[in-house]
Amino acid sequence: MRGLLLLLAGVLLVIPGVGQGASGHEGHGEEGDEMAAARAAMAAEMGEHTTTMVMADRLEYQRHDNGALLWDVDIWHGGDIHKIWFKSEGERTFDPGSLERAEMQLLYSRAILPFWNLQAGVRHDVEPSPSRSHLVVGLQGLAPYWFEVDAALFVSERGDVTARAEFEYELLFTQRLILQPRVELEFAAQDVPELGIGSGLGSVAAGLRLRYEWRRTFAPYVGVSWERSVGDTRELARAAGEDASSTSFVAGVRFWF
Repeated sequence: MRGLLLLLAGVLLVIPGVGQGASGHEGHGEEGDEMAAARAAMAAEMGEHTTTMVMADRLEYQRHDNGALLWDVDIWHGGDIHKIWFKSEGERTFDPGSLERAEMQLLYSRAILPFWNLQAGVRHDVEPSPSRSHLVVGLQGLAPYWFEVDAALFVSERGDVTARAEFEYELLFTQRLILQPRVELEFAAQDVPELGIGSGLGSVAAGLRLRYEWRRTFAPYVGVSWERSVGDTRELARAAGEDASSTSFVAGVRFWF
């Protein structure tokens, strides 16, 4: 639980305006009133503007052991303030062709600060077995220096508390050639031995993906991905005869519409 609190504190620290003293909020009430008035005027003049977006951030082949197909897809519908958000992420191996993991999330998302959204909803894990459902609360947005952050706290139907934090950054070599570092951390407040999860920091994943945007909406990429179990989760993996770490070469496409 201490690790989860430290994670939440770290995420809050990178959100502009959170954790500042009174001096950091001088005029905040007036600015908030002005922003609300501007939004109301725009809504009255232009009406409510809603859009729908499908974003496949990762759709890739991973070359390790028998190889696997990984997907990471977001779909959202709404306006600048309110959105309905669907997320799906998973991995399927080619031999023997089994679904290693698959999850779906259905969330309500609300803008709380410029570039930041508070999200809440439900998550269902199809795999690994046994399947489980969770309540979700999270933060998603753009931290200073253009780091993309997606952090969430999960409470399962059995009371298990876990958390996940993802960080991404984009380095532009040209307007079309872009390198994207990515880091993902997973935590648990308690052991969940049936799922191979230990308490504390359980896994670390990092990757580098170099993409070329033929169009802004379509970009093939290649890269490398590294994952490692740590702490109690590593001990559970070793006891089950599984590798504690793996490295994969990846190739895929990123697209949106």
